[in-house]
Amino acid sequence: MSAHAPDPIAIDVGEVLQRSVTSLYSSLVTRPTGRAVRMAIETQLQGAGTLSISLIDFSEVGIIDFSCADEVVAKLLQQYLADEARDAFFVFRGVREPHHPQVEGVLQRQHLAAVVEVEPERFTLVGTFTDGEQRVWDRLEREGSVEADAVERIAPEGVDEEALESLLSRGLAFRSPQSGRVHALSRLVAHLM
Repeated sequence: MSAHAPDPIAIDVGEVLQRSVTSLYSSLVTRPTGRAVRMAIETQLQGAGTLSISLIDFSEVGIIDFSCADEVVAKLLQQYLADEARDAFFVFRGVREPHHPQVEGVLQRQHLAAVVEVEPERFTLVGTFTDGEQRVWDRLEREGSVEADAVERIAPEGVDEEALESLLSRGLAFRSPQSGRVHALSRLVAHLM
């Protein structure tokens, strides 16, 4: 891990669900359940400081409905994107086929996007994003990271430069405030996998 990148935090949603709701089930199926899980995640994130990246792991969650996807994914992203006092980045893991339509649906409705691991070590953007953002994100994902003076490798044109700035402002990529190096979020959480 680079000295200029945030230390990642791993959060197992299945474990949080069992602790928060004291349930033997591994399903997120009511808005109050989703809210309780999100609040427990937020409590874990409070100790992370002003710069953090979190791997939110749904691997042990059997079912997630739209209301829980809204509470745990969309509202979490909205809250931290709106918080100018801290930079928080998220990667969602274990978003399997039964979860994907709900997660993508709530992100699209809220005009949000997230980095999601869809298969082991295979990441994608989910939600709402432009073709340019997708193109630049794909290049960054392949590179892993680029130095500040080599950003043209992933954003060679003016429209790509705008797409990169949008990815950074939307929390879909990370730029080190010290070095200017741009990182794919998947690489920042790789050692937690």
